[in-house]
Amino acid sequence: MDAPHRGALMLVRFIAVALIGLGVIELSLSWIQSSAHHTALRIFDFVLPAILVAPGVAGLFKANSLADWISNKLDE
Repeated sequence: MDAPHRGALMLVRFIAVALIGLGVIELSLSWIQSSAHHTALRIFDFVLPAILVAPGVAGLFKANSLADWISNKLDE
């Protein structure tokens, strides 16, 4: 594995994990806020983190092909 591909793969994995982490943090903060105020979680409290987690998981599964695409774009 050459250096540009390895760097692109690390970038894609970092961004994917960051998106998943932000989604988990957002969901946990919503849960803590609802338990502190003794209210139920709304559907929006699940939708916003899902919007962040879904591309993160997809990015982890397709990390190799995304890294190939990025390294090819950088080589041009």
